[in-house]
Amino acid sequence: MKEEEKNNLEEEETLKEEETVESEGTENSENQEESENSENSEEKDPLEAAQEEIEQLKTQILYKTAEFDNYRKRTLKEKAELILNGGEKAVSAILPVIDDMERAMENGEKTEDPAVLREGMELIYHKFMKALEGLGVKKIETEDADFNTDLHEAVAMVPGMGDDKKGKVIDCLQTGYQLNEKVIRHAKVAVGQ
Repeated sequence: MKEEEKNNLEEEETLKEEETVESEGTENSENQEESENSENSEEKDPLEAAQEEIEQLKTQILYKTAEFDNYRKRTLKEKAELILNGGEKAVSAILPVIDDMERAMENGEKTEDPAVLREGMELIYHKFMKALEGLGVKKIETEDADFNTDLHEAVAMVPGMGDDKKGKVIDCLQTGYQLNEKVIRHAKVAVGQ
């Protein structure tokens, strides 16, 4: 019996130890669950913060996209207006010349003197050229100029002019013009050979 009591005591101690170990394990697992829960709550906060930031960025992108779309539409509208009304400045500069031409035609019926008509035409021509210069248009100079393919178009070659006239503009058949340093019509010239 003593052995049985010993065995019973040993079994009870073993059970107590197991219960202690199990209770410690339970406490450890509860501690682990609490720490995991706290970690999850900490993880949720950064996730929620990231989600909020993503939403803010999406909103900003939408605003910027809308703003850019409005800018694009506005610039297209302005370009269309410029194309339609771009010649307004040129037309405004030419209108006084047209008025002078109308007055000259009315007065031309009253006079028979060709000198007066010529003088009136010259005045109108000079006024018209000043209006064009105000718009940035100027003549391409051809007198005593070297032939330049960027400015001139050779329509004739004149042989036997001598070495000093070789490669030079001999005669201008049609005046060329530049608009703000861009050639809008090449001067048609005869070139010495």
